[in-house]
Amino acid sequence: MSIKSTGLREDLSKYLIENFSGEDEFLLNLKNESEKAGIPQISISPEQVLFMQFIIKSINAKFALEIGTLAGYSGISIARALPYDGKLITIETNTERAAFAKQKFLEAGLDGKIQVINSDGLAYLEEFSPNISLDFVFLDADKQNYSRYFEKLDKFLRVGGIFAADNAFGFGYIAGNPPEDDIKDVEGIRSFTQLIKNNKNYITVIVPVGDGLLLALKIS
Repeated sequence: MSIKSTGLREDLSKYLIENFSGEDEFLLNLKNESEKAGIPQISISPEQVLFMQFIIKSINAKFALEIGTLAGYSGISIARALPYDGKLITIETNTERAAFAKQKFLEAGLDGKIQVINSDGLAYLEEFSPNISLDFVFLDADKQNYSRYFEKLDKFLRVGGIFAADNAFGFGYIAGNPPEDDIKDVEGIRSFTQLIKNNKNYITVIVPVGDGLLLALKIS
């Protein structure tokens, strides 16, 4: 029986990572190499990898879109959960990071599944018009504009698809007062959370893994 959520103590967090991590040797090496390349270490957590793959496979996702490629850690995690003929479009505004990730997708044998778009996300979506519906959308960049991404992509997500967003806890400040440097990002996350949780076409939850993973299932 549980009256309230159990906070993840250090020992519980260690247990979770040791037993339910989706990070293999390739992803670990990618993380180390990206750090040496000067890419910020802000990708999803190892336990988020396995959880997202669980979700993607649960809905039989085939066509996914990611906002914020970074070094390719989450992109590889998503693509591995897609079927052999699945596709992931991942958008990255930084040219160096996009090139780094593209090389890693090639090394992972996933270049046939993943299309890297080196562009501003919102600008790219102005012309985005897929022939088939999206099954899974993952937001992990440009937190201030999470709501705008949702508004642009909602019409492309099929009923039964999932809209996911990282950093739902706003770097730990979602319920408090963020430092000045994080105010706009946290406010963006708050606005998005209210927008999607009040949308009657979705059932929305926040799962306390990593910095909080928001999952919204489209029901109508």
